[in-house]
Order: sequence, then C-alpha cells, then structure tokens
Amino acid sequence: MSETKIQTEVERQKQMRAAEELLFAGSQKLGLAKGLFLGRFVADWVMPYPTVRPEEQAELNDSLARLRAFLDRNLDPGAIDRQADIPREVIDGLARLGVFGMTAPRDVGGRGLSQMAYCRVMEEIGSRCASTSIFVNVQHSIGMRALLLFGTPEQKRRWLPPLVSGEKLAAFALTEAEAGSDAANVQTVARPSADGSHFILNGEKRYITSGAIAQVLTVMARTPVPGRSESAITAFLVTPDMPGFAVLEPRMEKLGIRGTATARLAFRDTPVPKDNILGTPGKGLKVALTVLDFGRVTFGASCTGAAKTCLRLAVQYANTRRQFGRALGEFELIKKKIARMAAGAYAMEAMTTVTASLIDRGLEDYLLETAMLKVFSTEALWMLVNEAFQVHGGAAYFTDRPLERMLRDARINQIGEGANEVLTSFIALVGMRAPGEQLREILEALQNPWGEWRKAWLLGLDRVGAAVRAPEVPVRSPQLQSYAGRLGEMIRRFNVEVDRALIRHREEILERQYVQERIARAAMELFACACVLSRWDTGLQAGDSPALTGLPHNAAELFVRGSFRRARRSLAEMHENDDALTAAVADSMLRQGGAAP
Repeated sequence: MSETKIQTEVERQKQMRAAEELLFAGSQKLGLAKGLFLGRFVADWVMPYPTVRPEEQAELNDSLARLRAFLDRNLDPGAIDRQADIPREVIDGLARLGVFGMTAPRDVGGRGLSQMAYCRVMEEIGSRCASTSIFVNVQHSIGMRALLLFGTPEQKRRWLPPLVSGEKLAAFALTEAEAGSDAANVQTVARPSADGSHFILNGEKRYITSGAIAQVLTVMARTPVPGRSESAITAFLVTPDMPGFAVLEPRMEKLGIRGTATARLAFRDTPVPKDNILGTPGKGLKVALTVLDFGRVTFGASCTGAAKTCLRLAVQYANTRRQFGRALGEFELIKKKIARMAAGAYAMEAMTTVTASLIDRGLEDYLLETAMLKVFSTEALWMLVNEAFQVHGGAAYFTDRPLERMLRDARINQIGEGANEVLTSFIALVGMRAPGEQLREILEALQNPWGEWRKAWLLGLDRVGAAVRAPEVPVRSPQLQSYAGRLGEMIRRFNVEVDRALIRHREEILERQYVQERIARAAMELFACACVLSRWDTGLQAGDSPALTGLPHNAAELFVRGSFRRARRSLAEMHENDDALTAAVADSMLRQGGAAP
C-alpha cells in the first residue's frame, strides 16, 4: 500500500473514531430510557436490582403489617363503590398510619421514607381498592407534591403538617375543558392586583379528584409575563374559603373509581395572595409535569397491586371451577392466560421498583421512565383484568364478585394523568431528540471526506448499524448471558431504526404518529426487559425460590421472550405496514360523518 493510501486510511480511521465519539458523547449523563434511543445501555440505572435500604426495611415491614391489619378490618371496596364514598373513618385511619406523609420530611410530621417504600404501600392499597389508592395518590403523590418539591420553607411549615396528618385534604387542579393531557393549554387566568399583593383568579376546572372535599388545592393558572404580551402558567395554593371559589359539581357520577370525589370547580374573581405562588412565577408547567412524574410512579405501584389481585383470583377460580370433568386450570388456553398474567405482573413490579429508585437516587431526569411505566402498567393491568374476567366467565359479570368493579375501575388508568396515546407520542419524540441532534452533527461532519459512507448512512443500509456497537448488558448469572446479549442486540437495532426514521421523515416525524407509536412500543419493551432481567438476575444471585428463578418457563423468562418478539414486531412494522390504508379508511369515515360505508 502506498504511503499516500496509508495516510488516507489512517485519516479515515481517525474520522470514524471521532464520529463515533460524537455519537456517544454525553450519553452516560442520560437516563436509561434516553440512552436506549442512542443505542446505549446505562447499566447502573437499573443493575443491580434496587432494594429498599436496610435501615428502613424494618420500618416498612411494620408499616405494611399495620396497614394490612387496618385494611382487613375497615376497608370494604364493594361498599365504597356502591355508596360512591370513602368513609371518613378509613381516611382518618390511613392518616394515623402515616400513609399521607410516607415520603414527607420528618420535621413536618412525615415518615421520611423512600419512594420505593411508598410504592410498596401503594401496591398494598391498590391490591384492594382502586378508589382508595387513587384518593391516597392524589393526597400524597400529586396533591401536596408541588408543595414538597417547590414550596418555600415558610410555605412548607405552614401547609404541610395538616396535610401530612390528614387534618386537611389536598387536590391537584390542572384539568379544564381545553386542558387535559395538553397541560400547556390551561385557560384559567390569574391577573395581578393593582397593588401587587395578590392575584385575581378566574376560570373553571373539571375532573378534579377530591376537589370538593380538599382544603388545599394546587391550581394551575395562566399569568402575564412582565414586559411581554404573552402569558405563562403559574402554580398557586388555593383554599375553598377564598371568595369566589365555587363547587359546581361536588361528585360527578362516573363509571368506575366511584368512591373518589371527582368535582367541577369554578373561580370567580378569587383573590389569591402572592405568597401562595408555588415555585417561580411562570414556571408552573414544570411544576405540573414534575408532580405528574411522581403520580405516574405510584400509578404503577397501584396497578401492580391490582394486577396481583387479578392473578390470585384467576388462579383460585381455575383451581376450583370444574368444566367437562376437569378443573379449568388443566386446559391449555386457561394456562396461557394464567402464564401471561404472571409474566405481566412480574414486569409491572420490576418496572415500578426501578423507576421509583431513580427518584430515590436524586436523579433529575426520569420523565421518560415514568411515562413508560404509566403506559405499560395501565395497559398491562387492563389485559390482566380482562384475562381474569374471562377465566371466571359469566360469574365475573355479576356484582357479587369483585372483577366487574375492578374492570370498571381499571378503565380510567389509560386516560388519567396523561392519556396513553399522548404519552406514547411523548415517549417517542422526547427520546428521539438526542439522536436527532447528534445525527445532524454527524451528517454535517460527513460532508466531504466520507461521501460514500454518508450515502450509506442516508440510504439506511446495514453498514449504518455496524457503526453502533451492541451495548453490553452486565448480568451476573451465566444462564442469563444469552438473554442479555439479545437485549444488547435489540438496543442496537432499535437505535438503527430510530436513526432511519429520523433520516427518512426529518421534521415530519413530529406528525408521523404511526411511526412514533412503533418506536415508543419498542422502547417500552426494551425498558421493561432491562428491569425484568435485573430483577431476575438479582433473584438468581440471591437464591430465590425456584418458582421465580429455576423453572425453564418462569414468569420472568416468559415475559422476556415475549417482549423480544413484540419489540421485533414493532421494528419490522416500520417497513411493512398498512399506514396508508389505515389513514384512508379513517379519512373516509370522517368525511362521511361516521355513517356505515
């Protein structure tokens, strides 16, 4: 080889290494979910599997024991559903047990426990009564969360103790006629008074859980931006004794979670002191979205509890109900349902634990993980409820069994705290931001020296994938090495498909929701697999029971194998799909006004 060719090859190798460094630059600072979009596996976010700190485990065990005893004696989910109300003695009992202040600091009367510990508590409540779990979630996870995270020391001293003790109840008032999943579209306004001492609040809120029974409400309203003609969202602490506060509907009748008091509220020239602003004026959207992150984590815990109840009920019925001379559990199609339910519940718990641990570690960026957990767990629970319902057959349809209530209760989960369709697009678009930016920089760097290489990239050939190494998934158990390798390869392939989608659609990716859905579905499966492998690996290392580890078809293995297939299917449909036909059929129906074709 001539000296000139050698120098050219050396320079080419240097440029390739520089491009690769650019591709991977800064990804270690990203979270687990965002790392997946870059073809990276940030292992220390998920492995080893997180556990509650030893110093709080004893306190958690005691809390759970007392909570279970209390719920056994006092909680009647059927009565709560029929009467559309959670009895005050149940609320007061939960308050005495410290449930409303599990993660609040001890200096305001809280327990000071971790988010993982709190999720264990919420799982227990969610396993029994969805209305009660949502009520508690609103009180602690979102109702007072903005105060915990953004309140001034004085605001915390004043407002938190009665909320933690249950003396006062909290609510989170975001949703309006034009603002639901579109949190930025709040229309309620708050204009400063002439002397600047307070704001005048005007607007309406609807679907506000505990809105009519709360004494402290976090209200999102639009305020003027000083010196500009626009407005921004600000968070306020509002109390019902303020003039102009009105409850238009105290308990809106609804399909499920009937025990929660879902209200419609109005503010008519309601004066709110300036001191009641939470956080920075005009930064209320950040407050709202951060609060919802916490709510979505405990959503996952509550859904996990309900999922385990569905599994238990299905197993009990399959073992005792006999048809055609055999127990239902002896039929393969029933076995399939039981196995799917076990695998789903296993994954839900693993994802909830990992996501909660991110908060406990003090990490600032976990918005994708919480969104993934919310979508995954709510859809998994819906599957589990339906499977348990089908195992029970006609018996589940009647009100003497809990499944008809659980079916009604579970439906709201895919809508509340961000509709799953909105979060699905959110997952894809937020996840693709970093790859999109890095891809732009790389393509600029490839203008001249790598004409052919750049062409290959743009054409989306397999050579593109070779530039991205399959990341290592560091499991400790030898029997999981093959699954870890497959996960690493799936992450690499996922990254290639993300890059291809960005190159193909460019700015139009913002409107390509069919593509967004496939990318988000694949990303959720990869995240779920990582959590399940971590839990499975730690269980093997600790010598857990064979039911969770040693069996060839245990729940973890069944989930991982199925998850790989679902992820591959989503990525394959990036290239072979019915998108155009789907849009054409929908457009035709929309033009006809819904008339049958």
